[in-house]
Amino acid sequence: MSLEYALINDTSWQSQTEWQTPDTPFMSFAFWQALTDTGAIGEQAGWLPIFILVHRVADATNSADSEGNTDTLVDSAAENTLQPVAVMPVFIKGHHRGEFVFDHAWAEAYARYGVDYYPRLVTSAPYTPITGQRIWLAKGEILNEDILKTAIAGIDDIAQQVGASSWHGLFVTPELASIATTSMPTEIDVELAIAAQESGVESAAIELPIFERQGCQFLWQNKDLLNDRKPFADFDAFLMTLKAKKRKTIRAERRKVSEQGIICQRKCGDAISDADWKAFYHCYVMTYAVRGQQPYLTIDFFMALAASMPEHIMLAQALDASGEIIASSLFLYDRPDSDNVDGDKADVDNNNATLYGRYWGALGEYDSLHFELCYYQGIEFAIEQGLLSFDPGTQGEHKLVRGFIPTTTHSIHRIYDPRFVPAIGDFCARDRLHMAQYRQQAFEALPFNADNMPALKGIDS
Repeated sequence: MSLEYALINDTSWQSQTEWQTPDTPFMSFAFWQALTDTGAIGEQAGWLPIFILVHRVADATNSADSEGNTDTLVDSAAENTLQPVAVMPVFIKGHHRGEFVFDHAWAEAYARYGVDYYPRLVTSAPYTPITGQRIWLAKGEILNEDILKTAIAGIDDIAQQVGASSWHGLFVTPELASIATTSMPTEIDVELAIAAQESGVESAAIELPIFERQGCQFLWQNKDLLNDRKPFADFDAFLMTLKAKKRKTIRAERRKVSEQGIICQRKCGDAISDADWKAFYHCYVMTYAVRGQQPYLTIDFFMALAASMPEHIMLAQALDASGEIIASSLFLYDRPDSDNVDGDKADVDNNNATLYGRYWGALGEYDSLHFELCYYQGIEFAIEQGLLSFDPGTQGEHKLVRGFIPTTTHSIHRIYDPRFVPAIGDFCARDRLHMAQYRQQAFEALPFNADNMPALKGIDS
């Protein structure tokens, strides 16, 4: 059987087969439906989606019945010969907003040469700098080179139709990055590629390489290295893995919050009221207002999440002495697999449940409140729920000194104008080296005492 692709403008493919559960809430159908229904993705938002459906096509000439007879052949044109295998989302974009992997310098280089960099193609979980799968797989399927190459052929098709300069796969898994970069050539003959494109040879694009960029984010892991890598018993158990000075700093920050008369609380799922959501959104909007910007997401989006996936939502709130909500932080999380739960805690080495810190805002300036609501409340919740790790979001060495471990992120890029391929390939190679040095330096600055230092690869160890 061979693999082919089809380009689809809607989500009708979702009902064509049974799909595997995504590895994060941000690739769940409910999350994407909320984005679509509230206009966060779509033509008006500048995130125009096309779905590449990869399907397996039965070879009718070699088909046989259950007893091995070839007399009863399947019509190769019949609908039941197409077996959905995978779907990759691709967005046509004329901007970079909501991506968090920055290629502005590439756009500027194109502009200097009088070449259009827009539109460009992007595969990502919109507005979400969280590493995860970027291809939905049917039940029983495993991501491999054949599936990815077929999806890339679909990407190239879209790029040719819309005149896209490039394709960018953002915050992809290490597995996908490895398959993509090893299945494509690492170099090209620029003059030959230019001549092929100018002569209209459509297959020339498939010979273009895919480049990898790497970044660094800081993730907290729920593993007590002095206790057989088991989950921490409580927040104090985590603090005891840090150097004394760092423990003192964190305790002082938490004390400052309470000394301001602020009380923090957490609510999950259906316990979050409409009033809570309105208060959260007021805080969320303030994060953008102080920078003179409009928020990417609307209150309707968050209410849609509340209705469709409440089991994945936790809201941390800060209340002043009068009981008014003055700050909020919204988290999404995976629930531990019930098969991996031992007593009240999950077996941290056998479940992939993660807490994701996503959206925060405050109505004023309060000493240490950001650290409390965005980090310490998250750590406490992850410990209580037996979650494997806590991803608090992109950027920030301030996470490092609070026990968040430097971890590699991956993005992959395909450039369609051969003239720019060598320079961008060189940039990506130098950038990977720089980021490796940065992660090494960050690792050496971790606040753990000697007996609790994790492996350099962070939560991947």
